[in-house]
Amino acid sequence: MRSKTAILFPAAVATALMVVSCSTGPQAPEKGTPAFYWSAARETFSTADYIAADDNLSKLLKTGNEFVPRALPWGLVLSSGIAKGYSELADNFEHGARARKADPAAFRKQTSDQRTLASQYALEFAEMFQRFAKNNQDQTITLDFPFPTGSVAPIPEALKISAGVAAQPADIEKAQNRSLQKAVLLATCLAAGAPDDTAKAQEMFKAGNVQVPRQVFMLAMAKSLYELGGLYGPMKLDKPDKQKIFWTTAITALEAVPQSKDAKQLNTKIQTALKKKI
Repeated sequence: MRSKTAILFPAAVATALMVVSCSTGPQAPEKGTPAFYWSAARETFSTADYIAADDNLSKLLKTGNEFVPRALPWGLVLSSGIAKGYSELADNFEHGARARKADPAAFRKQTSDQRTLASQYALEFAEMFQRFAKNNQDQTITLDFPFPTGSVAPIPEALKISAGVAAQPADIEKAQNRSLQKAVLLATCLAAGAPDDTAKAQEMFKAGNVQVPRQVFMLAMAKSLYELGGLYGPMKLDKPDKQKIFWTTAITALEAVPQSKDAKQLNTKIQTALKKKI
């Protein structure tokens, strides 16, 4: 009969080998390193926590590192989408304030709060684009991130807000989350060259690392700059200097785009808007 020691020995060896095997496997990136922030951005993006994903990308982009060429286009899509999401929700609250004539104060406060958040991410987007335009001359732009979740369908909570229905904090949070998801989804479609076509864009992302011609990407950035410039108009944040920066930066982006019908139409819109400001 084998001794108890003899029986236990192989098991002990196996356990030891498992420990050694685990300890010598792939190590997680060290906290605070570019690899850590890149990994964290992908993880939070996959769960639709776009604010956290943007924060991780912002920290990553503070230094020069090997992830920057892939992080910049992603950051542009993400920050522009977040800004648009907050801006659109602010418009919902503004409409709600008009509908709720007897007691519009809470709606007006939310309008102001959401536009302040929109401006924060719009300015981040504009600054990031200037860095991209200065340092990236690639003729093909890589979108190296997963296809975002969300839906472009109308958002029930936002529709109620627009109608002047009083919203509880939980409803406001839902409206905010869904507005950001919708806007990031649409920003991704736009950047990929499939504006408003989620099915086409999703198909493009199935293979990973979507390759977008530079002129397509730059036209998308110009459109986003122009749209976000509207945030600073007299009926919203009323900051004409910032509005002018967004619109002139959009014109700069269009300089990299062949004179297609879309590019000409957008350029005409911006030039007309700028002339009204003079």
